[in-house]
Amino acid sequence: MGGLFAIQHLRTSEPRWDMRSYVAIHMSLIFGVATLITGSIWAKGSWGHWWVWDEPTLVSFLIVFLLYATYQPLRFAIEDPERQARYASVFAITAGAFVPLNFIAVRASTAYVHPRVLGATSNLPGQMALTFVVSLAAIALLYTTLYKYELTAKHARAQLRALRRLADRRAGSYEATRRPRSAAPSLHPAPTIGAPATGGR
Repeated sequence: MGGLFAIQHLRTSEPRWDMRSYVAIHMSLIFGVATLITGSIWAKGSWGHWWVWDEPTLVSFLIVFLLYATYQPLRFAIEDPERQARYASVFAITAGAFVPLNFIAVRASTAYVHPRVLGATSNLPGQMALTFVVSLAAIALLYTTLYKYELTAKHARAQLRALRRLADRRAGSYEATRRPRSAAPSLHPAPTIGAPATGGR
């Protein structure tokens, strides 16, 4: 999703696509951390190991996760907003290319730790397959809800900043009109006491 939104941003240069790409990647990183933690807990209980380094499923996912973990440091290292959005979009597209490669690598690997659950070659028992589908739908719904919530919060925060800037400008203009004007120098200074008056007799 982050890569697709980034393509739209490069095509249109509209900030909303960049914001959608950022939120999608941010939420995916949170879900990725949850996957690594809960997966390690499950692996310890099932395999007796927290991590197995020769398993392509785990290592390929970790590589993709670490790749996306560099997205935010790269993004916020650039101060110019336009360059920041453009470079972040290019990075999101490049990193997004590794996601299908990760899926293909897992499907093509010979040592399967988990049963196949997608496609006609699924070897997962019926009850477990139903549980998997329900869980996948629930996680997708949770992701969509949190994604929309964060996107709405960021839009509200941006509007609040814009309103504050507008209020500050108006307050500055109001103070400028209320400030007393300094006395302007007269073109014809008043004569001093005792000085002869000008004009006719």
